[in-house]
Amino acid sequence: MLRLGIDIDGTVTDPQTFVPYLNKSFNQSLTYHDLKQYDLTKILNITEADFWKWMDEFEPIIYKEAPLAHHAKIVLDEWKDQHKLLFISARRKHLEDITYNWFKDKDLYYHHIELIGTHNKLEAVKNNNISIFFEDKHDNACMISEEHNIPVILFNTPYNQDPIPKDVIRVNNWLEAKNWVNQWYEVKIL
Repeated sequence: MLRLGIDIDGTVTDPQTFVPYLNKSFNQSLTYHDLKQYDLTKILNITEADFWKWMDEFEPIIYKEAPLAHHAKIVLDEWKDQHKLLFISARRKHLEDITYNWFKDKDLYYHHIELIGTHNKLEAVKNNNISIFFEDKHDNACMISEEHNIPVILFNTPYNQDPIPKDVIRVNNWLEAKNWVNQWYEVKIL
């Protein structure tokens, strides 16, 4: 049984989720493909303080309404009896109720959810003895892979196109992730 560490936003939720909220709030006409970097302050040309003021207002709404990434539920439902599903997110603690309610509303199974309030997931990965991690943030994927010597599945987005080390595996969707994990697991147990 693998211990699968899974990021939530941009990995289990559709990575395009933020776009309509950004466009409406900041009077933009951005598309998902315009999000060429993870740091939205640079894309929107706003200060860090303005960004967090906006997040304080809209983050609960966005997370409550976020659609699932394509095929995420199908794959995670297949895995729930085979592996441990451990969701580790940079979401802040005050979003715990919204997060648990979202999982309930989406009928998405979990063994554990941990909101750590930071993008530095290294300690949570270690404490949860993660076998494989699933991520959309480039530097997180690289750090986790290199620090813990585990494979990291990086979901391909416009904002994570920098080069990746050998144990970071770029996939386009959950079906590709499932195929890679199943093949890796078969080799591992033989």
